[in-house]
Amino acid sequence: MRTLTSPAMDESAVQRALERIAGARASRADPAMLDAALERARVQVESLTAATTVLQTGLPGQIEEGLREHFRPSARHLAEVRGLMNQMVRRMERLETDLLAERNARVDDLALLVDLISSGWRSANERLARIEAALEPRAGNSAVVYRIERPEQQAG
Repeated sequence: MRTLTSPAMDESAVQRALERIAGARASRADPAMLDAALERARVQVESLTAATTVLQTGLPGQIEEGLREHFRPSARHLAEVRGLMNQMVRRMERLETDLLAERNARVDDLALLVDLISSGWRSANERLARIEAALEPRAGNSAVVYRIERPEQQAG
């Protein structure tokens, strides 16, 4: 079997491959250095785990306390506003009750006034009816009424 490549080309390719392998071996880390780096990483991960545990246990309480301190004045103000609103609602209900009672009293006063006026007119009508009845000529007792004119009216 015959190859198409020349022996010089094969030598240069093999030489390059050997150089790369040597470079890779030279750049390969020493196992002792790898073990030391791994140990440092383990220590740092454990330190990070401890710090995370401390933060997980302490931070929520600190945040909660901080929020409580931050919003405590707001909660007091909100409670004051709620109290003032309740007081205002009670006062408005009392005003509404007083206004309704006053309105009903005015309606009662108006009804009394209408009754007084209508009874006054009824009484006046009854009196006029009695006067008219007294002035009507009675059968058999009729009298002739003559008009007496005053002298100033006769001249006119």
